[in-house]
Amino acid sequence: MAAASAAGAQQAADAVAPEVASAGAFESLSPQITQALQTKAAGKPVEAKNWMVVAANPYAVKAGSDVLAAGGTAADALVAVQVMLGLVEPQSSGLGGGAFLVWYDAKSGELTTFDGRETAPLAVTPQLFQDAEGAPLKFFDAVVGGRSVGVPGTPALLAEVHARYGNRDWASLLAPAIGLAESGFPVSPRLAQLVAEDASKLASSATTANYFLPSGVGIAAGSTLVNAAYAQTLRTLSTQGVDAFYSGDLAGDIVAAVQGAKGNPGVLSEVDMAIYRVKERPAVCAPYRSYDVCGMGPPSSGAIAVGQTLGMLEGYDLSAGPNDITVRRLIGDASRLAFADRGRYVADSDYVPVPVSGLLDPAYLAERATLLTGETALAEVTAGQPEFDHALNWAADTSLELPSTSHISIVDAAGNVASMTASIENGFGSRLMVGGFMLNNELTDFSFRSHTSGVPIANRVEPGKRPRSSMAPTIVMKDGAPVIVAGSPGGSRIIGYTAQALVAMIDWGLDPQAATALPHAVNRFGTYDLEEGTAAENLAEGLAAVGYETKTGAMTSGLHLISIGDTLSGGADPRREGIAIGE
Repeated sequence: MAAASAAGAQQAADAVAPEVASAGAFESLSPQITQALQTKAAGKPVEAKNWMVVAANPYAVKAGSDVLAAGGTAADALVAVQVMLGLVEPQSSGLGGGAFLVWYDAKSGELTTFDGRETAPLAVTPQLFQDAEGAPLKFFDAVVGGRSVGVPGTPALLAEVHARYGNRDWASLLAPAIGLAESGFPVSPRLAQLVAEDASKLASSATTANYFLPSGVGIAAGSTLVNAAYAQTLRTLSTQGVDAFYSGDLAGDIVAAVQGAKGNPGVLSEVDMAIYRVKERPAVCAPYRSYDVCGMGPPSSGAIAVGQTLGMLEGYDLSAGPNDITVRRLIGDASRLAFADRGRYVADSDYVPVPVSGLLDPAYLAERATLLTGETALAEVTAGQPEFDHALNWAADTSLELPSTSHISIVDAAGNVASMTASIENGFGSRLMVGGFMLNNELTDFSFRSHTSGVPIANRVEPGKRPRSSMAPTIVMKDGAPVIVAGSPGGSRIIGYTAQALVAMIDWGLDPQAATALPHAVNRFGTYDLEEGTAAENLAEGLAAVGYETKTGAMTSGLHLISIGDTLSGGADPRREGIAIGE
């Protein structure tokens, strides 16, 4: 009963809605921004011939597009976009978080991935998120403060890919964000609403409260927000490089904030900061129709779960479209089967053997797909038995994974492609602010329990380990060339959002903008989540008739898609402030 209760708690927490969306007033930024916003509002994709960038905020997209227009690479643009997002969308990603990047190098024709996921401090113990009696802490009791903070990986990842694939001066890429941080930017309605909703937690740290809640009141939409501390941090990185982030005064400030967090201190040390390294890992690819869907492997579950879901659907005809109940049953139960495997087997592969090839073996997925041949919802879903190289006997995971996150899709004029998802986990992360940026709470992506009934959990917390993620930055290949760039925020719903977008483009022939706007219907643990206020609500009766419980609610994804062919076609999720710009 204890295990069942924990699993139920996981599902309830995982179902918490992502960040709210709101319309931003960015039309005055430039005529190009105005055109992009109008195109998005009309439900049409942005078309281009040479390059394209899609990201979650017009200021960030403009920073990236300026780099690409001046001849910079996708890696250069990625740096400019991400450091700007850390300023104007601080609740979602930034220097204090981590990221996964899938990269296609046009010159070599090679696809690779970079793991900038946060790491657990060396001093953590299995009881990190347990009380004195060994019971798991309540989620936000673990999140708010220093206990949940892992070593940030985003700065190291940006520096690594820039050094390898960039051609612009590093300092020039940080300059736009420095300038805007110093002059100030207008607070968007979305940011103002998120601050208002999270005010009590933001008030837990004086530095954070002073920035977001001046005079005790949340920042107002349209007001100008200046972040001198962030400008100084970027100036330091501009002149000294990212080594200054992982050692010296800035690293010391991060450690001091974590260890000194009132009521909930953490164990992050300067040694943890100094030893952090980005890891290059092979891309994980799965066949679907005539394509190869490639993404980030462990410690992310994204590419595996998306690949499994699509692999189980390979033998089924989905052409009836998103409003067909049989199609939704197939997609929903394929996703549930993938999530069962995810909970049992997927964690940081540097610490536990993860049967990646077994989980994506077409024969294994074909066998699992036979479970979908009925006409009603699966009454029960359990993990399968893939082939693996080592004996595995893991208990089902009970970890939580909530938004906030941001996704960036870029294609440059040379044909290089970047698909990066970055995160600080929950909205505003740990609520600790250092150097003008938010520190992550990514350690809460670990299981709060280390064992269930004496059986170890693969995603348990361990020193130096990287917590499992659902982030699914994706590049779809066909005949050795990239054809789709995809990804989304959304906690564990990222997997469903991304899989649906790929089915929408590949099976239903939707353009990238239409695919981002498609109403969401996602099933992870049995209950079918339906996006409120959309046509997805009309599926409820039919899904109930085949055996599903349904639940409606906000499902604020942030899909950013690019299709690559004779021309580039881009779409930005209408639920957020993002846009696509190309030339």
